[in-house]
Amino acid sequence: MRCVAHPYSAQPDPAQDDPRVGPPKTSAVGLPAVLNSVRQVGEHAGVRRGVPAMLAVNQKRGFDCPGCAWPEPERRHRAEFCENGAKAVAEEATTRALTADFFAAHPVAELAGRSGYWLGRRGRLTEPMYLAEGATHYEPVTWDRALDLVAEELRGLDSPDQAVFYTSGRTSNEAAFCYQLFARALGTNNLPDCSNMCHESSGSALSETLGVGKGSVSLADVHRADLIIVAGQNPGTNHPRMLTALERAKRSGARIITVNPLPEAGLRDFRNPQTARGLVGRGTELTDLFAQIRLGGDLALFSAVNRLLLEADRRGEQVLDREFVDAHTHGFDEFARELLSEPESEFWPRVERDTGLERELVERIARMVTGSERIVVCWAMGLTQHKHSVPTIREVVNFLLLRGNVGRPGAGVCPVRGHSNVQGDRTMGIVERPSDAFLDALGAEFGFEPPRGHGLDTVDSIRAMARGRVRVFLAMGGNFVAATPDTLVTEEAMRRVGLTVHVSTKLNRSHVITGSRALILPALARSDRDLRDGRPRWVTVEDSMGMVHASHGVLAPLAEGMRSEVDIILDLASRVLGESPVAWSELADYDRIRDRVAAVVPGFDDFNARARRPGGFTLPHAPRDDRRFPTATGLANFTVNGRYAPRVPRGRLLLQTLRSHDQYNTTVYGLDDRYRGIHDGRRVVLVNPEDARELGLADGAHTDIVSEWPDGRDRRAPHFRVVHYPTARGCAAAYFPETNVLVPLDSTAEVSNTPTSKSVVVRFEADSGPPTA
Repeated sequence: MRCVAHPYSAQPDPAQDDPRVGPPKTSAVGLPAVLNSVRQVGEHAGVRRGVPAMLAVNQKRGFDCPGCAWPEPERRHRAEFCENGAKAVAEEATTRALTADFFAAHPVAELAGRSGYWLGRRGRLTEPMYLAEGATHYEPVTWDRALDLVAEELRGLDSPDQAVFYTSGRTSNEAAFCYQLFARALGTNNLPDCSNMCHESSGSALSETLGVGKGSVSLADVHRADLIIVAGQNPGTNHPRMLTALERAKRSGARIITVNPLPEAGLRDFRNPQTARGLVGRGTELTDLFAQIRLGGDLALFSAVNRLLLEADRRGEQVLDREFVDAHTHGFDEFARELLSEPESEFWPRVERDTGLERELVERIARMVTGSERIVVCWAMGLTQHKHSVPTIREVVNFLLLRGNVGRPGAGVCPVRGHSNVQGDRTMGIVERPSDAFLDALGAEFGFEPPRGHGLDTVDSIRAMARGRVRVFLAMGGNFVAATPDTLVTEEAMRRVGLTVHVSTKLNRSHVITGSRALILPALARSDRDLRDGRPRWVTVEDSMGMVHASHGVLAPLAEGMRSEVDIILDLASRVLGESPVAWSELADYDRIRDRVAAVVPGFDDFNARARRPGGFTLPHAPRDDRRFPTATGLANFTVNGRYAPRVPRGRLLLQTLRSHDQYNTTVYGLDDRYRGIHDGRRVVLVNPEDARELGLADGAHTDIVSEWPDGRDRRAPHFRVVHYPTARGCAAAYFPETNVLVPLDSTAEVSNTPTSKSVVVRFEADSGPPTA
């Protein structure tokens, strides 16, 4: 096979070459998390900015934490944040300003050789910067000149589809609505977003089976559940405040099943820092049963539990909710017939091979299920980033439908979103394939005919850029280059764009891998005060459970030149399109944006008044609210999902990419993964000790990771320290974005087109040394 050279050109920090490794932790949060939070806030923001910010985060009159989308309880602790939230807010509230002097001292070529960690620690962007064609350095530019440059390029396109409008989940509802309105008034549906790379598989599966592509549970449902299954998710690092909800459920009698290839400290022993017991006493053992599944085996597991339920029903046991199935579902007979068709002598050996779990453990799960009236299934990227992710999540829905666990208090589907408003962005119309109903409402409200053709998602945008079909790439937040797969292909694609524009708060790798020309436009952050004519403005966000609430910035911006995302969009749209058909300048009053949202988006009636209520309001959800399913059949759909699981050749392992504890997506706060026992380094690969011995991988040795694909083009990530770790047999793990290089652009999930970052077949070869710029 041909092997693609290592494409990630950024130099690692010296400490990342030789991390310190100790035993994994068996408990999470507690006093160490408190102390680390205090240290982070003090280091970045100081007392005068840091303390007011932390006292306001996630409060009803404060601002929404940028760290994750987990909802806030009705009664809130004065410190309603987690360690990772403290890191996120501290970096936003930093006193370090990134000015023109910095860019004058550092050519772009040098910055491209720096790690994302180094770039992110330079401070907040404060003034527009422009990289002219052929230039070596970014130079300061006025806002008028910067926006005119973008407007000139957009007006000069041969087709609106030569522009791509990317969105990250940090964007508010108001900014997202204006952004999609601008793109569609221009004439394109090219609105890729970070959902395409994470929960797109969830949305695809849930839309088909339940009719709504969102979770169906509230925080109260989690609290009152009898059984909670947490599959393919690590709340202790990715959504730490979820642990508090799990603890409350546990103390009310719930049992918790954890399904994951890695043992995670947060789901073992949670030490709640909001209680004295959590700080100085024993924690709460959250997990009742740990199913250490092989990567990609979740479809087989849920299919096996479903088969056990069907077999029990055939024996006359009252384990199915027949009344619900008969009244509210479609396709049960075909589903049951197919699932029971495989001979038992073939079924169980396959399930054990695909899952790595013994039959007795699966049967124990089924007994816990039949002993529970109310069941919630939570999941994240461990289920959504496989070739067969959509069938897997459809099988999860089958599992819940069998016992009527949709539309019942304390039960339902719970895809846990990452970005704090990624769900709200989609609700506001950030989607490349909008419904006709949404476009009809948008066109009627603003008096124009929106484009009807499907636009480009994230993966297809990269393909179009690589083919030279994109002249303008505009990103509202995020770190597109580092977040996407196939790093070499993505970087080369970005370099083929005429103008790349990033509306950002901090420097990241996407600012130094540019088109022929590039602009960086500094935006206010969630924690910053947004003033217009001396009067404060506020925005709204939607959390992972469909709650919409206000977010009020509290900190003085570091510089006068920073603008809100909304103002940037409106000014640019006016320069490109004029004030017709949309009076863009009027929307600088955010109340007027919310009035227009109320006219276009279902569930937002009387938006302004309801958003002003402390705590906000809950969006309607037909399956949850009244067991109404707006699907093609008008019912909840059982589905037939096949028997797929990844196949790994001998001498290879299946790799998943994941976050470290000092990381939020592509933002690296530090170089530690405290719960996994890794310090001062990121280039590590976690391998089961037995697999390592068979492959000759000594603990502490360095190796190159090489991924193998059917197209014959191997991909290489060099110089990773081997860490013997209790992963599932046959599986390995390493951090992204360092290992995004291993995931080809064309390896995506069926239906959703999400990169398969959790299903990477890899081999290990002799260490070729650290990557060089």
